[in-house]
Amino acid sequence: MIKRLWANRSKAKASLPHTEGIPPENVPEHVAIIMDGNGRWAKRRGLPRMAGHHSGMKTVKRITIEANRLGVKYLTLYAFSTENWKRPKAEVDFLMKLPQQFLEIELEDLIANNVQVKMMGHREDLPPHTLSAVEEAISKTAGNSGLVLNFALNYGSRKEMLETVQAIAADVREGKLTPEQINDELFSQRLLSGELPDPDLLIRTSGELRLSNFMLWQLAYSELWFTDVYWPEFTEQHFHEAIEEYGRRARRYGGV
Repeated sequence: MIKRLWANRSKAKASLPHTEGIPPENVPEHVAIIMDGNGRWAKRRGLPRMAGHHSGMKTVKRITIEANRLGVKYLTLYAFSTENWKRPKAEVDFLMKLPQQFLEIELEDLIANNVQVKMMGHREDLPPHTLSAVEEAISKTAGNSGLVLNFALNYGSRKEMLETVQAIAADVREGKLTPEQINDELFSQRLLSGELPDPDLLIRTSGELRLSNFMLWQLAYSELWFTDVYWPEFTEQHFHEAIEEYGRRARRYGGV
C-alpha cells in the first residue's frame, strides 16, 4: 500500500508538462539544499515560527519523493546548524522533535521505496530522542540502494574542517601519516561527508545569498541556485527549475 501511494504520485507527476525536457544526463547526482524561510513564511501568515517548521517538514517529503523519481542519487538537507542552538529554547526544542516526528511518519515509506537515510553532524550535542530516531532510521535503511537522504543535523562546516585538521595532525604526530600524504582526496574522505560525492547543485530558498557555514569545502565547484520562495512553498516545479538551470550550465572546474 505504501509503495503504491508513492508510485501513484510519481506517475501523476510524470504526466505534468514541467516534468518533460529534463534528460537523465542533466539530473545532478548530488543535490544539497539549505531549507530556509520557515519562520518568515509563518510570520507572514500570523502563525508561530513552529508552524513554519512543521509545514517545512511536509516539503521535505515532497522533494524527497521527486528527487527519487528523477534519479537524483544523493539529497543532502541542511536540517539544523551548529549556530541554530542560539535560537530561543522553545524553538530549538521543537526543531529537535521534528526528525523524530518525520521519521515516525515516513520511515516505512522510505524503506518501501529503497531510500537510505544518512546523517552528517555532531552527534554528541543532540538530545537522546532525536539521535535515537535518526540512528534507528539509518539502521533500518542501511541495506537500501536507492536515493541517499542525508540529513545535515547539528552540522557546521568550520567545526567539521577544524576537527578533520586536528585528526589528521594527530595521525601525523603518531606516525600514521606523513605530511606528503595529505591531499584533497584524503581531506575529503576524512570529512563528515566522506562517503558521499561533492554536491553538484546547491539550492537555497528564501532569498538569502550565502552558504551559512554549510559544506564549505564540498561546495567549491558546485552550481548554486537561489530562489526567493520560502521552503514551505517550495514545490516540485521549483525543484525542476533548479535542475533545468543546472543542465544549462557548463561545469569547467577551472578549465576552459
